Parts: sequence; C-alpha cells; structure tokens
Amino acid sequence: MDIRTGIITISDRSSRGERPDSSGPTLADAARELTWIVSKMEIIPDDVNIIQKTLIEWCDSEDCDLILTTGGTGFSQRDVTPEATRQVIDRFAPGLDEAMRAGSRKINPHSMLSRGISGIRKSTLIINLPGNPNAALENIMIVKDVIPHAIGLLKNLPTTENEHQSLRKD
Repeated sequence: MDIRTGIITISDRSSRGERPDSSGPTLADAARELTWIVSKMEIIPDDVNIIQKTLIEWCDSEDCDLILTTGGTGFSQRDVTPEATRQVIDRFAPGLDEAMRAGSRKINPHSMLSRGISGIRKSTLIINLPGNPNAALENIMIVKDVIPHAIGLLKNLPTTENEHQSLRKD
C-alpha cells in the first residue's frame, strides 16, 4: 500500500535558517526505507496558527495519508505543537502516543517529557514526534508496523478488516 507521507518540522530557528533541520530529513529517509512515499516536507515556526493552518491544508487537500510533525512537543513556552494539533483533529489516537512514550522511555527517561499527541483529521493520521532526530526516529520505529493497518482503516480498504482478524492472538 502506498502511504503518502507529509513531514513538518516545527522549529523557530530552523524556519529562520539559523539551524539546519536534521529531524525532517531523518524522518524522510526512514519513511522511504519503509517504502512510504514522502509527498510533502516543510519547515515552519513554533506558531499555533501556522501549525494549524498547515495541518488543515495538508489534511483537507487529501495529499497525505500520514503527517509526521517533528518538534514543539516539549516543555518550553514555544512548544505548542500538541495544542495546535488538538485543535484540528477530529479524533484522538492515544494508543500510538502511549506506545511511543513507553517504548522510548526504555531508551531515555526524558521521553516522559514529550507531550506529543496523535489523531485523525478526516482520513489523515497525524503523529507528533519529538524534535530531536534520534528521538523522532526511535518513536516512528516503535509504531511503524501498525501505520499501514491504520491507513488502510482510514482509507476503508476491504482487506484491512481481514488483516485485523488474522493478527488476533486468541
């Protein structure tokens, strides 16, 4: 299945050209290795309105099945990605967040400070990832195996329900 993936780096400094974006390219490389199609990439500042506008445009254009945001999930005053995401999603996907924090905690105890959320807008899955390239990569690797199934459900593909049943461990 083709998974059209958009990657948004959310960083004041990177958006101003003061620091190179490492997380976006790291996620793009990982997505391509997973055979996902990277259809869009952008660097934007830590601004609630700009984050919301970008997420809405990308979801509503139906150009992306999956949007990965990187950055803005921590505790600093400018870290507003979860707040912006919360305002545009229709439904939360908390299991993804729980799995990422639990898995990442085994590697770095600071992962407990990540406030990233995941959710669905229309038929697009949005996942907030940390801004650190290593943390972003480790988090997407934790949930990578369930993403195709999630996208299949969102696209209402007929084979998806059969896949769901075959994974049961009764």
